[in-house]
Amino acid sequence: MTRIRHISTALLLMSLSLQVQAQTPSPAPPDATAPSTPSQAPPKGGINALLDSLKRSGDDFLPPDRAFRFDALPDGTDRVRLNWEIADGYYLYRARIKIVTSSERAQLGAPQMPQGQIKTDPYFGRQEVYHHELVATVPVLRARGGAFELPLQVTYQGCADAGLCYPPINKAVTVNLSSGAASPGAGSAGSFAAGAPRAGGGVAEQDWFASLIRAGNPLVMLGWFYLAGLVLAFTPCVLPMVPILSGIIAGGGRTLNTTRAFALSVTYVLGMALTYTLAGIACAAAGRQVQAVFQQWWVLALFAVLFVGLALSMFGLFTLQMPVAIQTRIANLSNRQSAGTFGGVAVMGALSALIVTTCVGPALVGALLVISQTGQVARGGAALFAMSIGMGTPLLVVGASAGRLLPRAGPWMDLVKKVFGVMMLAVAAWMLARIVPERVALSLWAVPALILAWLLWSQTRGRSAATWGLRAAGVIAGLYGVALTAGSALGGTDPLAPIPAFAARVHELPFRSIKSVADLDREVAQAKAQGRGVLVDFSADWCTSCKEMERYTFTDPAVQATLGAALLLRADVTQNDADDQALLKRFGIFGPPTIAFYGADGQERAQFRVVGYMKAQVFAARARAALHAPP
Repeated sequence: MTRIRHISTALLLMSLSLQVQAQTPSPAPPDATAPSTPSQAPPKGGINALLDSLKRSGDDFLPPDRAFRFDALPDGTDRVRLNWEIADGYYLYRARIKIVTSSERAQLGAPQMPQGQIKTDPYFGRQEVYHHELVATVPVLRARGGAFELPLQVTYQGCADAGLCYPPINKAVTVNLSSGAASPGAGSAGSFAAGAPRAGGGVAEQDWFASLIRAGNPLVMLGWFYLAGLVLAFTPCVLPMVPILSGIIAGGGRTLNTTRAFALSVTYVLGMALTYTLAGIACAAAGRQVQAVFQQWWVLALFAVLFVGLALSMFGLFTLQMPVAIQTRIANLSNRQSAGTFGGVAVMGALSALIVTTCVGPALVGALLVISQTGQVARGGAALFAMSIGMGTPLLVVGASAGRLLPRAGPWMDLVKKVFGVMMLAVAAWMLARIVPERVALSLWAVPALILAWLLWSQTRGRSAATWGLRAAGVIAGLYGVALTAGSALGGTDPLAPIPAFAARVHELPFRSIKSVADLDREVAQAKAQGRGVLVDFSADWCTSCKEMERYTFTDPAVQATLGAALLLRADVTQNDADDQALLKRFGIFGPPTIAFYGADGQERAQFRVVGYMKAQVFAARARAALHAPP
């Protein structure tokens, strides 16, 4: 009966409100030149007066502006902070909060809101709501610098626990943003098209992807994650899958046609995508670091041996095949079984997902954040799967073209198979390079280079231009292999410049190592006392993108000039021990490469975090904005 009375009251309330508004003279329009602020008093009459009268008559419901006190303030040069003070016994719906602007000089990013409480509403179903207070941050992507007034239209809706639901509340506010540099338009791998998160600040890319999963249109979400995966497909983390799949296709023999090659590629990609998705969900739900799970030295050594075995098989030293009894059973199920089984290819795709594709990027982190923090496994898993398919799309192109690009008969096919065997050896060397000293890694890289040189020189016959071209490539590979061997003996560590005497002298940034949360707090406190900003770099020996950052980004003069006055800390999480996991948990991150910034006040500027590889020019702008951003 109480609920019926409250519903009846609400219906009567809305009816009387319409009557009062019809009888109340319209107020004069506000001065167009005066900014509208939430501090303006609500108009007399209407819903507020009606609620006041109900309160006096015994129904203790607050007027909307007292139940939900709202204001908007600038938060730096490119953010707006929205504050709601929610009275006891009242709550706001997250899904009913909308923020838009009519300004042509700025574009609003996705609102950043804390996690609310889950409420099962008898009419609206499962809803996320806020009690007591809500502070939301809205990034503002500015077209150009300079101070200007940003008009906002904010809509929100809430209810009272006692049973009254208010109609949507609309507020028109104007926030004066101070002058500042416009947000850079160039982005990293996480911001690659219009509408994506920007790299210059305002909102971290991983948070943008997370908000897209939480509340974005499903089709739009899948499209963005597919594009993110397509970008990752051309990074060093994913490229090793190309020789693996190409070797599988080449090992199919001379009878392998285009249709079967493409079918094998689809099987490989689906095996990779499903495993990547399930492993990501499991790691996020368990709160584990994604890459470290399969980056133990013995795991990498085991799979390096596997790839060496595959390479030796392609060299013709032995043949990998199933037992005769099993082959006979399969032959009875199919008229003709070509080399390369779909089950084996799917297993190789699954292994590639666990061992090869271990780079952390904004899209991956965004999906893992949603799964671990909100439990939205279905949407997070769908995003991971879409990203995996994007990563595998170039592999499908490889499969579709293999039937035309690979020779069909004769000694050329045998040479192609052996070349792909060399690629398998290169993948094995790439894996072992993560766990052996850098000098030893140079010797490992020399092995596939020298074998390739021998193949291209000894396995080619004739006097055609193609033959001499292959032999010239063999000579180059041989010289490179000799340089790698000599460089290892001379103490070289760089595969791109193996001879130390000829390597360019690069000024390295003075990173200070930290191991624990206590080390971090101590260093940040000292930097705060000195009035210095702080950069914290999470790295690992097996992290390919981390090495890219060290080689191409941290060596850039503009980056080094930007970071000259900052305290540079590096947390090496290679071992993934208890201290490493505590540091990762402190920041709520899933692994390297991740870079965090602290201001001179000792507070982290979380919106400027860098996840994944970022080019030097964009990183310099991000670091400059982070280290000088207001608290």
